[in-house]
Formats: sequence, C-alpha cells, structure tokens
Amino acid sequence: MKALTLTQPWANLVAIGAKHYETRSWNTNYRGPLAIHAALKFPMAARWLLASDPFRSEFIKAGYHIGPLKNLSWLPLGAIVATCKLADTVQTWEAIQIDFGLSDEEIKFGDYSPGRWAWRLDNVKKLPEPIPAKGMLGLWETDAQVSAALLNSLWKER
Repeated sequence: MKALTLTQPWANLVAIGAKHYETRSWNTNYRGPLAIHAALKFPMAARWLLASDPFRSEFIKAGYHIGPLKNLSWLPLGAIVATCKLADTVQTWEAIQIDFGLSDEEIKFGDYSPGRWAWRLDNVKKLPEPIPAKGMLGLWETDAQVSAALLNSLWKER
C-alpha cells in the first residue's frame, strides 16, 4: 500500500477527521488507497501548536486529554495511524479561490501559499492501534509485514 508520512499533530488531525486536505510542495498523479504515517520526529514548534486553537480544540473534541506538552505519548510516532483514499489534488490557489468548502480550521492546518498542492483525502479510517513503520519522504510503499498488519487491522474493523 502507498503511504505518506506527516509530522504530528497533522497525522492525527487526518486520523480524527479534522483535516481533509494535506498540502504539499509537489503534486502526484497517484489516486487510490493511502496509509497515513506519523513521523518519528516531533519538532518542538509542532508540539507548541497543541497549546493553541484550532489544534487544541479539535483534539479535545475528538476525546483526547491535552496535558503538559512534554508528555505527548498519546500521539503515536513512527507508526501508521490511518488509511484513506487520495481522491484528488488541486493547486492551493484553486482550493482557496473556488468554493472547496475549506473551513477556517482546514486552512490553518495546511500551507496554502502559492505554488503548492492540496491533496484531498476521503474515506479516512483511524486505525484502532497504530502500526509501527519506518517512514520515508514522498509517497512510499509499505513493506509486506506492515501491509499485512494494515489488512488485518482493517479486516477486524468490519
């Protein structure tokens, strides 16, 4: 299965259904199933976002308890946290100018500056348990063991 690595808290924002577009500096022709992977590194600047809205309020709304920023063990790192379908990509200026139904929160969760791409993520399913995996830059293929764990996890959901 193809996968995309996102830094936290963006990976979990996708998993909880708060983020429907992932913005990237590059485009892809790929459309189809996609695993959302949480990067192993969690920069301090990204941690501080959890102290402010809309990040904080979206996680609270999803049932998470936001405690001290030094204890963020509730956000998985180095693991696949969700699956989805990469449905489409559009240039960010197009997503902003045409009525794509982008909420203020959605815009704050991405980088919609000129020259970038918005990837629409549909049918997001948060995994019951994160699946450890080594991420990579760009779109990458999960190995056989991770693919099997993903299929098993999705099958159990039914």
